[in-house]
Amino acid sequence: MIKIDKLDISNKNKSILTNYQTYLITVKFLNVDTTINSYILDIYKLFSYLKKEYDKITNKDIYEYLKYLETNHFSIYSVVRKISSIKSFYRYLEEENIYKFNLEIERPRFYKKLPHVLSLDEVDKLLSFKLETAYDYRNKAMLELMYATGLRVSELINLTSQNIDLDKKVVRCFGKGNKERIVPMGDVACKYLHIYLEQYRDTLLKGYLCDYLFLNNHGKQITRQGFFKNLKIIADNQGIKEEITPHMLRHSFATHLLNNGADLRSIQLMLGHENISTTGIYTNVSTEKIKDNYDLYYPKG
Repeated sequence: MIKIDKLDISNKNKSILTNYQTYLITVKFLNVDTTINSYILDIYKLFSYLKKEYDKITNKDIYEYLKYLETNHFSIYSVVRKISSIKSFYRYLEEENIYKFNLEIERPRFYKKLPHVLSLDEVDKLLSFKLETAYDYRNKAMLELMYATGLRVSELINLTSQNIDLDKKVVRCFGKGNKERIVPMGDVACKYLHIYLEQYRDTLLKGYLCDYLFLNNHGKQITRQGFFKNLKIIADNQGIKEEITPHMLRHSFATHLLNNGADLRSIQLMLGHENISTTGIYTNVSTEKIKDNYDLYYPKG
């Protein structure tokens, strides 16, 4: 959890951020290590840039901050998330009768940017790395599970052994807002999870007691950074030149399901999207695939 008292902001802003952090944990029940930290960091960066106390900030100040983000080439997705964090913070202040501010900022319109998706051959190439050590089998189980279920990396690293049911071939995870969902797993993911659990996980504990399913080389929960680093090493070793991110496996999972006939509602439930319009972006990816095939195979194209 972020140590707010160490942040370089005024004591008044530290105090309100500390109260907000407590509210997110005790009232909203959000995930401490991911969602809450993101909310707190977004507001801290706003305070840090404007160098004003929370009740002195104006709409003009916030637009100035957003202009700064645009000038420094922050992605549209990063800007939208920061706007959402700012709105949530000032909504909290109003709901708790701390401070009322007539916030007047709009989400920027999303440009049409399709998620990058790996082909089936690229997925096979990524997942076919040599298995020699306990860490190889851990990585294999993690990647197969992520591609088989579309889990977010934060959901993956927070799994415990109790979240996996190999007999029923399902995984129980907790997504944004701590919402629970149950996602089916394929046979390959189950196979490597079984091998990892039966033969290798206990050897990684290093004498510690740890409930998390996937462990690092210190016998503790693997981190997002650790997962990303391992993914990059595997991709490099497999001769994959482009940068592969954990979210690309999630995008690939959804697109490959859709291409093979799965309905959008089922994919929405598996991904944990609150709104089906979010899932709908994968229909655009599939449309692009259809166009590519048309151009490739239609003789009079």
